[in-house]
Amino acid sequence: MTQEPSPVVTSEEPFRVPVLNLLRLAVPAVLVGIGSALTLLGLSRLAGLLEHWIWDDLSAALGVSSDSALWIIGVLTATGLLIGLVVRYAPGHAGPDPATLELVAEPLPLRVLPGLAVALVLMLAGGVSLGPENPIIGINVGLAVGIGMRFLPKVKAPIWLMMAVAGTIGAMFGTPVAAGLLFSELDPGDRRIPLWDRLFPPLVAATAGSLTMMQLEDLDLAVDVPAYTYGGLDDLGLAVLIALGSAVLGLVAVYLFVPMHRLFRRIGHPVLMLTTGGLILGLLGALGGEVTLFKGLTQMQELPGLAATTTALGFLAMAGIKLLAMLVAATSGFRGGRIFPALFVGVALGFAIHQAFDGIPLALAVSAAVVGIVVAATRNGWLSIFMAVAVVPQVTLLVPIVLATLTAWLVVTNRPALVAPAEPTAPAEPAAPAEPSGPAPDAPRVSP
Repeated sequence: MTQEPSPVVTSEEPFRVPVLNLLRLAVPAVLVGIGSALTLLGLSRLAGLLEHWIWDDLSAALGVSSDSALWIIGVLTATGLLIGLVVRYAPGHAGPDPATLELVAEPLPLRVLPGLAVALVLMLAGGVSLGPENPIIGINVGLAVGIGMRFLPKVKAPIWLMMAVAGTIGAMFGTPVAAGLLFSELDPGDRRIPLWDRLFPPLVAATAGSLTMMQLEDLDLAVDVPAYTYGGLDDLGLAVLIALGSAVLGLVAVYLFVPMHRLFRRIGHPVLMLTTGGLILGLLGALGGEVTLFKGLTQMQELPGLAATTTALGFLAMAGIKLLAMLVAATSGFRGGRIFPALFVGVALGFAIHQAFDGIPLALAVSAAVVGIVVAATRNGWLSIFMAVAVVPQVTLLVPIVLATLTAWLVVTNRPALVAPAEPTAPAEPAAPAEPSGPAPDAPRVSP
């Protein structure tokens, strides 16, 4: 009896990306990063000018206080009406229903982008409780893929897409680190290719975007809180408990998201749906005051100044109203993202906890509450840690923040995402070919 030879096991050779190919991609990556930053900055400044005219000049001309309930309700209802008209009549209807989209979606045709840009500017200026992240990423991705594929067709669509996403994120947060953390956690693309080869074009774009924004704008997400001194295991336990509570609150919003979306969709007509959403947002804004309006970044930096006159219940009410306003805006068709308002909710929760239990360090309460709510909203641990460190930039908080993030992750994993199911539609032609090429990663899936 003869013994059969053992099968020969051959290891697959790793796929190597020529360095010259990476260097060639650096040029379009820089251009995309700069362009993404300029688009974000231009639309943000336009929205700022319109916001100043509406909330300051126009209200003063009419003799109405901008923080009066009547003005808040009127402006937000009118904002809903105007955006509804854009969604109804603009080419491409300002893009797909944003409640059904991840942070990164398929490239939009160029003809859709003007309507989406108008809807974004109106949303930001009108005080709607959403951030710019989803629409501006959609606009920059559409521009990069549409223009890039025309002039450099050898660079395939997924590469243009990832460079635009990274450039926008780098510009939005003023650092390429956020984009690097986001993509390294997702680990997209062909895993035979080394991770940093896959990340090279997006990170070049993110660096160019952040440098451009740093030259033109003063970006600062930090909230003014006292310095934190590590208090031992007790502080770790407090961080875990706070993150657990914040994550549970985020899951409540997650489970409300789809039913609220279905309720608004029953209205049918986009003008009526968005006008109704604007009216509800106006009522919530009148209840919570101006601090609960807009995307929330400037407003969360106002919270330390309110601490002397606001109780724990007051801050808790701000967090609850902001969370409900975000749900209404996101499910009624407003074009915007959910990360920035969720960040405000986390900061307000941290202030509420500190006001109720002043023995808990404010920096610890804020950072732990932020990671809990952002993990629930995004399902991205690194992004949550980054946001907490950006809001409370203190190195001594890193250990409690990481432990709080891990704890919150156990609560939210395997739960639904903050995204509604898309209604079935007839298949459409893609905006551009999407074959992978070189180190290009696939489009990541991140809840907004």
